[in-house]
Amino acid sequence: MGSRLENRTAIVTGAAQGIGAVYARALAAEGASITIADRLDGAAVAHEIREGGGRAQAVETDITDPHSVEAMVGSTLEAFGRVDILVNNAAIFGNLRATPFEQIDLDEWDLVMRVNVRGAFQCATAAVPVMRESGYGRIINISSGTIFKGTPFFLHYLSSKGAIWAMTRGLAREVGGDGITVNTIAPGYTASESVLNDETTWNLVRERMNSSRAIARDQLPEDLTGSVVFLASDDSAFITGQCIVVDGGSAVN
Repeated sequence: MGSRLENRTAIVTGAAQGIGAVYARALAAEGASITIADRLDGAAVAHEIREGGGRAQAVETDITDPHSVEAMVGSTLEAFGRVDILVNNAAIFGNLRATPFEQIDLDEWDLVMRVNVRGAFQCATAAVPVMRESGYGRIINISSGTIFKGTPFFLHYLSSKGAIWAMTRGLAREVGGDGITVNTIAPGYTASESVLNDETTWNLVRERMNSSRAIARDQLPEDLTGSVVFLASDDSAFITGQCIVVDGGSAVN
């Protein structure tokens, strides 16, 4: 195991499976203690990390519920004594279907905003006071490369991830004096569990996405871990309010 994050504690939302679980494993491999915060049962991922010599717990969390989010932070403090890193990964995407904007159901629009935007806001609101007390924090928000490409037929998702990028810049200004950095990662279309489970869409999109990239291959969850660990570590101590696009060069087209 590495040591770049030794004695640090990270909360990763939406980490019971998929890309979030990959983030959690990568941070744990660098020495961080991990809270896996998810509505789904994250016990298996936490057990895997502990079996590998790390420290981890799973906490059932609904990021749209402020009481649940406060309990997530409280449980992390009780288990590990601190909160240093917050990865705002939980979001709705895999179940969304391509829809012309005027046909998007208003309830679905509101749900996407409540989870993808308000959820990240509430997690930051709960974590920042603890980070301020220690004078140290790393908030890593997960946006999407789609916001730089104007990807059609997912306007609610696109808008929510654009809001995450705007939130990052504003929050970075507010908490920089407290020793807290706030940055964004914008992944490209990634071969995650939820994406691969929708075989029809994957087959339709895969070739077009790969051909748009300077590095013309499938993007894997593991392609994102280097950026997450970098932004969580002291290597990025003087970087804040920034967005790293990790998409194999698709957004440069």
